[in-house]
Amino acid sequence: MNEKLLQYLWNFKIFKSFDFKDVEGNPLEILDFGKWNFDSGPDFLLGKIRFRDLLLAGNIELHVKSSDYIFHQHSGNPEFENLILHAVFYHDVEVEELQNRNIPTLELKNYIDETILWKYESLLNQNQFIPCENLFTPALIPFNFSEEILIKKLDEKSIVIEEALRLNKNNYEAVLFHQLAYAFGLKINAENFKQLAESLDFSVVNKIRQNQTQLEALFFGACGWLAKPEDEQMKIWKREFDFLTVKYQLPTLKITPKFSKLRPPNFPTVRLSQLASLYYLNQNLFSKLVLIKNINEIKSIFNSVKASEYWDNRFNFGKISPIVGEKFLTEEFMNLILINTVLPFKYTYHKNADENINDEILDLYRAMNPEKNTTTENWKSLNVKMNNALESQAFIYHYKNFCEKKNCLNCSIGYQLLGVKNP
Repeated sequence: MNEKLLQYLWNFKIFKSFDFKDVEGNPLEILDFGKWNFDSGPDFLLGKIRFRDLLLAGNIELHVKSSDYIFHQHSGNPEFENLILHAVFYHDVEVEELQNRNIPTLELKNYIDETILWKYESLLNQNQFIPCENLFTPALIPFNFSEEILIKKLDEKSIVIEEALRLNKNNYEAVLFHQLAYAFGLKINAENFKQLAESLDFSVVNKIRQNQTQLEALFFGACGWLAKPEDEQMKIWKREFDFLTVKYQLPTLKITPKFSKLRPPNFPTVRLSQLASLYYLNQNLFSKLVLIKNINEIKSIFNSVKASEYWDNRFNFGKISPIVGEKFLTEEFMNLILINTVLPFKYTYHKNADENINDEILDLYRAMNPEKNTTTENWKSLNVKMNNALESQAFIYHYKNFCEKKNCLNCSIGYQLLGVKNP
């Protein structure tokens, strides 16, 4: 037993009976179990009990052992002045302060079903893909599970985007550029690309976006790759970067994207060239992405994006590759950009003004293929259907935030396994 589980059982009233008696054998009626408090102070606020023919209203504190009240140094704490009940799993000592204040102690161990404790301990001790793997069936998945989880994820992403907007004086175009740069960097270079984008004044990007060579020169030069040109094209980029540095008084940057552990198509050279292409081909990128309501139209913006001709037979500067061909964005990469960047940004932009945005965004996710990775494959092995990106995103998020952390007490599936039907 731990305090977190005890609070959970109290909050959801999971007891074998409610014929409570305090440790002295006096009848105790719980009229209101109180409101779960996640801040400092008693665990449950605004509770109500009937004890010794008195109706008492106030706060309720829970502990695994009675002595924890002393160990946690609650004695003398003004936040516990309005305490009406001390509920514990095991009563090991009398707390003099509580006795002097006539605050009853309720021992709960005989009111709790041992099978619940066994299930919870079993979940925590499992080292499988999900803690409840041996108990899980798709029938346990609540109605609208994927929709609710995805909206929760989008709301969390919105908080990050809104903070970025605050720092950038509500410049949506600049923040979109930062978010797209992060996405183009993938896991290895995401932070480096974002740092690069945030270090450049977006007004400069906006002024030169009609010139793809200058955009590439800006990105490559900011990474320090043009100091020693190895061929004619690099000399052109260096001249352009030197010109831009003087004209726009560009800051001296020390950003070094990584190449290790990356397949050549994901090299930062290629991805930054593709990012330059995206902005070169779409002079009104922000307006297009936030206004388009059809997933195929959104994808059409990215379909023509490709690295410049220099990269047709290269992955790094000055080195000819035997692999020749235009480097367009793959379908898989486009989906990652849309799923993780474009749709969350679109949701954030519209959520306070368009009451239908939830349904619209969910439909856009439904119109996309599900991601294929280890997490989704493991869910499939448990007979969970992954028909679209809405479902794959929901189950990926759920795994990372609940299953992986063994956060079973806050999981809507865990609720049912532990006896809560409608939390």
